[in-house]
Amino acid sequence: MEGLLPELEIIRKDFPILERQLAGGLPLVYLDSANTSQKPQVVIDTMVDHLEHHNANISRAMHQLGAESTEAFEAARDRVAAFIKAPSRDEVIFTKNATEALNLVANTFAWASGELSVGEGDEVVITEMEHHSNIVPWQLLTERTGATLRWFGLTDDGRLDLSNIDELINERTKVVSLTWVSNMLGTINPVAEIAARAHEVGAVVVVDASQAAPQLPIDVVASGADLLVFTGHKVVGPTGIGVLWGRREVLEALPPFHGGGEMIETVTMARSTYAGIPHKFEAGTPPIIEAIGLGAAVDYLDHVGLDAVHAHEQAVTGYALEGLASVPGVRVLGPLDAASRGGAISFELDGVHPHDIAQVLDSRGVAVRAGHHCAKPAHARFGVQASTRMSSYLYTTPAEIDALVEGLNYTRSYFKVG
Repeated sequence: MEGLLPELEIIRKDFPILERQLAGGLPLVYLDSANTSQKPQVVIDTMVDHLEHHNANISRAMHQLGAESTEAFEAARDRVAAFIKAPSRDEVIFTKNATEALNLVANTFAWASGELSVGEGDEVVITEMEHHSNIVPWQLLTERTGATLRWFGLTDDGRLDLSNIDELINERTKVVSLTWVSNMLGTINPVAEIAARAHEVGAVVVVDASQAAPQLPIDVVASGADLLVFTGHKVVGPTGIGVLWGRREVLEALPPFHGGGEMIETVTMARSTYAGIPHKFEAGTPPIIEAIGLGAAVDYLDHVGLDAVHAHEQAVTGYALEGLASVPGVRVLGPLDAASRGGAISFELDGVHPHDIAQVLDSRGVAVRAGHHCAKPAHARFGVQASTRMSSYLYTTPAEIDALVEGLNYTRSYFKVG
């Protein structure tokens, strides 16, 4: 199949969990990578090696282990900066996940002064396809400040409705926050185009790249983002680690989010002053091992090549869309063109609840996700409460898509539908 990674079988051997057999001796068919990706051996080994030989707190201890740990942690920052083509390593902030990064941004806008302050009469613009983590923080911000929350709607084929962009993003707009790739619809959004309009009116652009970073080459400057977030566990890295990148001028103008150790310049009983970026936003002991694991993960993806990963995802997604179309009663939510979407495909099967679909598929060794995928507004837009979602990644094979399609046909016969 054109576009598949030529070294696919070699890559699969890098991921030990893919060799696992489930109950009944069934091979694992893992189609839930948009939820969390599997981890290559190099990431596992890097984290274990650090715990076994270099474990110490960073930026505090003067002994050899402390120096080694600090060096490894900061090297991970360098690797992440290179992965997203950040102009400066100091613009990369480690958080515990993308959700914390988005909450950091929304809260500090509430506390900011000057041009970045958000208050009554101001507007924040999001979209109807956002993950809850890019909806709720902005709802909280606008509720607490008196600002107004507005959003882009969706077209019937699951794309952003940009027909009213000039009215929606206007002189009152202070922040535009949107996903690059939808976790539910799979839609790849034109973030640079939307960012250009936002910058015309002086708005700050926040991009949730949680689903984009695993499968698209990221250039933060070219994207038009002022602030961009992603999470480690979707880019073959560990859980408990996320990234916030921001333009230096924006990060320096925003106040701290958490107070504590490491983020200070000096502390007296009367007042404190704060360290420069990135440390201003990294209070307390950070997720050291997780950051080091993330560094190894993005190195792994860079070695494979994000262009090659994206081509593989498009090929597998196209094959999956064809397979799903062959199953009577299946309705795909979102674009039907593989070039317009990422590897997550949400769908319905007439007459069968998504949880039942997932359970039957699991009995055949096929792992998918069922539910609202933390995207209730997008589901409501299409008149459904929940859906089944399959999601591929760089280790997914066409045979695994065949197993999904066979499983769905079995599900139809099991529930006697159609």
